[in-house]
Amino acid sequence: MDVRIAKLLQEWRSVSKYSESQHYVFATDSNRASDQRGKQPVSLAKIMQHHIQRVACAVGITKKIGWHTLRHTFATSLHHNGEGIKVVQELLRHSSCRITMDIYAQAVNIDKRKAQSRVVEDFVNELSSA
Repeated sequence: MDVRIAKLLQEWRSVSKYSESQHYVFATDSNRASDQRGKQPVSLAKIMQHHIQRVACAVGITKKIGWHTLRHTFATSLHHNGEGIKVVQELLRHSSCRITMDIYAQAVNIDKRKAQSRVVEDFVNELSSA
């Protein structure tokens, strides 16, 4: 785990009302008996609906997004940052690199433009040296 993420989680734990070791980091007040509070995780569907999708709308993202969208984004970001395919595959816990590259990672537009420009540059250089 990245040390910055670990620090943020520790900071959250220090202000959370559920800070005991047996409590979930992101716990919910369940409707059960008070001795169960902190021992149930927050619903992922509620996090997506009430937090992530609201923020996405606020910043102008109109496509429907879900948890899987974030996996695709993570894969694409790793690939764009130049991470090796084996690293990306293992971080996503895919059984094969093919799944990672064919389904998850997408080329970023700026990378495609740079690739095209490099080909044009090579072509122009060849013409000028001929």
